[in-house]
Amino acid sequence: MSSLPSPRFTAKQGQYLAFIHTYTLLHREAPAEADFQGFFQVTPPAVHDMIVALERRGLISRVPRQPRTITLRVSPEELPTLQPIKTTAAGY
Repeated sequence: MSSLPSPRFTAKQGQYLAFIHTYTLLHREAPAEADFQGFFQVTPPAVHDMIVALERRGLISRVPRQPRTITLRVSPEELPTLQPIKTTAAGY
């Protein structure tokens, strides 16, 4: 029997956490929900639901209704590598 601990977050959640970490390093401020939408190519409700889920799990903290206040509560060593998003470019 393996006694490995279960992961603290899913693969998708890990990518959102890695994005927060990388974005914050590059821009010296936390990403806005629109930044997630642009990178992950998802809808506003999908981003908001993920942010709420990450906060509920204690993986991030934020100030509700105030932009760019997301703070990671996970050490960078625990984060996966941020992967590029695969897109289809019709007509190219």
